[in-house]
Amino acid sequence: MSEPLKSRYETPIPVGVSNRHVHLCQADWNFLFGEGIQPRKFRSVKQPGFWACYETVNLEGPKGKIENVRLIAPHRKKTQVEIAKTDASQLGLRPPVRGSGDLGGSSPIKITGPKGTLEVKEGLVIASRHIHFSPSEAEAMGIQEGEIVSVRAGIGGPRELVFTNVLCRISTDFSLEFHIDTDEANAAWVKTGDYVYIQK
Repeated sequence: MSEPLKSRYETPIPVGVSNRHVHLCQADWNFLFGEGIQPRKFRSVKQPGFWACYETVNLEGPKGKIENVRLIAPHRKKTQVEIAKTDASQLGLRPPVRGSGDLGGSSPIKITGPKGTLEVKEGLVIASRHIHFSPSEAEAMGIQEGEIVSVRAGIGGPRELVFTNVLCRISTDFSLEFHIDTDEANAAWVKTGDYVYIQK
């Protein structure tokens, strides 16, 4: 058991800073963009099978609007909007901090696309900080699905800090990456492509 634990703390984990974005279900996509229209790939993201789209939407809350929020494809079973706390303040909303897909009781949000405006009753969250692992990466590092770890970021920098309550998620669809939002990245002065380490 000692070798996986050693590997866990010494393995550099790449950072993926997650800007505000939207995952749409097929029905909501059809409503906002039209049936028969397909999302166009803008660029790949590190997680296999996912990509950022050229298409964007506007988000609206009681106090304000955020325009040109990028969509992530492919479609999901349920629409999910992920923003940072700073974004939530701009919109005048108080979404919960949740793991991806845990949308029950989450905040409502108004989404506008080229074909109309959709009022989603629940689906707005601030994403829990988390690490993606493939099964082989998790095994090598002695990580279990759902395990909570702490991560040291910005090592040697002026804002070095430790993120606690980091959720570990394992799937054959995943590749090793530490996901935080823009507020968290700014706090630690880290960017996409930097490396972090699990804290002992």
